[in-house]
Amino acid sequence: MSDIWGMSQSHPIFLAASGSCRVQLDWSMEPISLPEAGIAAGNSSSVAQERFHVLVGVTGSVAALKLPLLVAELLKIPGLEVKVVTTERAKHFYNAQEIPVTLYGDEEEWQLWKGRSDPVLHIELRRWADLMVVAPLDANTLAKVANGICDNLLTCVIRAWDLSKPLLFCPAMNTAMWEHPITARQVEQLKGFGYTEIPCVVKKLVCGDEGRGAMAEVWTIVERVKRILEERDVPRQS
Repeated sequence: MSDIWGMSQSHPIFLAASGSCRVQLDWSMEPISLPEAGIAAGNSSSVAQERFHVLVGVTGSVAALKLPLLVAELLKIPGLEVKVVTTERAKHFYNAQEIPVTLYGDEEEWQLWKGRSDPVLHIELRRWADLMVVAPLDANTLAKVANGICDNLLTCVIRAWDLSKPLLFCPAMNTAMWEHPITARQVEQLKGFGYTEIPCVVKKLVCGDEGRGAMAEVWTIVERVKRILEERDVPRQS
């Protein structure tokens, strides 16, 4: 499915409404460590240093329905901190109130930046993250990323991504779209950038068709994240 549908003095806080979800943003947005609600900025550095930061990107495929489950399973991994970046069309498929972590969209990118000294959200997020998982990656965003287009918060984060950090992408689209010759070229382009594909699978799709194109199972994605943690010998909190 395509994305072409449609107060402390030192750390003032900006609250933005995104649908039914209230998002809290820290205007200081210090690189790597983004203080969370309820955690004083002065006490957050030790917490941030002990945690592995995973940024989940979600796009306008019907597989975005699985976002709440994916986030819930990732949060079961000790020592993991999760944030989500969403495209606007992806919001059609999940309830933001079911996402128990900070959720960023295009509105937050533009509301955060007012002048030259303000932080740029897509840069701060790429600094904060140790790993990015784009699940699902729909056909439209696949084409954008393969061609360097960055016209929303998610694609800007990917365009600015630090290639020394892992980026996993999980394609999801109708079988007819998956089988189009351009899809294989674009997937190879992303792999050429150093990104890692978690291949789609064969199953009956929501549209009723049966074939390859469904997003990998959530447990497959979570296991790949665990493997990366093991490979990098990331300390695990009890």
